[in-house]
Amino acid sequence: MSLLCLEASARLRSFTGAAHELHLTQGAVSRQIQALEQRLDVKLFIRRREALALTDAGRYYLDEIAPLLQRLDRATANVMAFKGRGGALALSVGASVGAYWLIPRLPDFTREHGEITLNLGTRVGPVDFSASPIDASLEFSDGQRPGLRCDFVLPLVLSPYAAPSWTGLHGRTLDADTPRAALIQHGTLPGVWDEWFIQDGIPGGAGRDGPRYEIMSMALNAAVAGMGVVLLPGYMAEDHVAAGRLRRLSRRQLRYSKGYYLVYPEEAAGMKPLQIFRSWLLGQSEHGPGIQQTVMRAA
Repeated sequence: MSLLCLEASARLRSFTGAAHELHLTQGAVSRQIQALEQRLDVKLFIRRREALALTDAGRYYLDEIAPLLQRLDRATANVMAFKGRGGALALSVGASVGAYWLIPRLPDFTREHGEITLNLGTRVGPVDFSASPIDASLEFSDGQRPGLRCDFVLPLVLSPYAAPSWTGLHGRTLDADTPRAALIQHGTLPGVWDEWFIQDGIPGGAGRDGPRYEIMSMALNAAVAGMGVVLLPGYMAEDHVAAGRLRRLSRRQLRYSKGYYLVYPEEAAGMKPLQIFRSWLLGQSEHGPGIQQTVMRAA
């Protein structure tokens, strides 16, 4: 209760306002804060007549516990609403794998598990679970996240694609004579064209002249517009190939050193919605169920 009093008092800048929201007396809220300050041996609030203000220690402490309070509030709401049979799962997903691989498969999950609500968001880079109400993340990484569980879900296997308008001018063969300025770069895949050409015995550095796009979906759209050749996974390119907007320029594939992992804190592993989603997700992988799990712990 003292933590709830802290959060409400800080947000409303008033013990009276917090008391009204929490259905307590103003004195009860004040005593809860005083007891918490005594236990921590720090002052959490500067008590002013016009409004309360957090001390530096109070602001730090509230920033640390806010995600835990949000998770607690969501867990309480889920239990009340679903009686332990389901609930909501807050999931962060990489933009490209989310839009082109995960979301087209979600209708199956929804039909099988209508008791679970998936709330999806996206962000660039790894999730900081200590500062976010996110439960789990499907993210592009090497699976080395100290202190977190990382389940391998999907490899990133790439092939070269270009629009018919581009191949009409430059041919459908990708080799040492391909214009280097036409090799579209991914901001998230540094050096990927070098890896591709090194496999053909062409020295590194051969693929660094083309335009650079921050995310894979932008690189895809640039290729569809005829701006060059792009390395893409099949799940992003296949619909465009079927519609005649892209052509695959090689049967060869490149498996990138990183892949997609389901990442979540140790304490979230017991969440029923996460357990159900994890089992379903690993079943969607090209490798099927039974993926080896890597648990990385902080030293």
